[in-house]
Amino acid sequence: MRVTCVIRYQIDPFQREAFRQYAENWGRIIPRCGGQLLGYFLPSEGTNDVAWGLIGFDNLAAYEAYRARLRTDAEARENFAMAERMRLILREERNFVETVEGTLCRFGASRAQE
Repeated sequence: MRVTCVIRYQIDPFQREAFRQYAENWGRIIPRCGGQLLGYFLPSEGTNDVAWGLIGFDNLAAYEAYRARLRTDAEARENFAMAERMRLILREERNFVETVEGTLCRFGASRAQE
């Protein structure tokens, strides 16, 4: 995974659980369409209207192929339509970042091992 698409959503905080369903739907759709889903994240503490989605790709060409598959995937189209109907997402922005080798998914030792 060389490129990660970081999606920042401004969501309606009163539609948090509906956004959770939207995100859970992507858990099936994204891998089927060629993305490497790193996760969706809902607000917890602090700001209550910002959520994140992270999707990995080998390169930007793989991202473009993924986007083309999304447009033809019936479940993806329905998920987009549901979000639009319910007005879950007030604003969405996408950024692409590169993974720094040796830093992804690095976990510290648990206290039980100390």
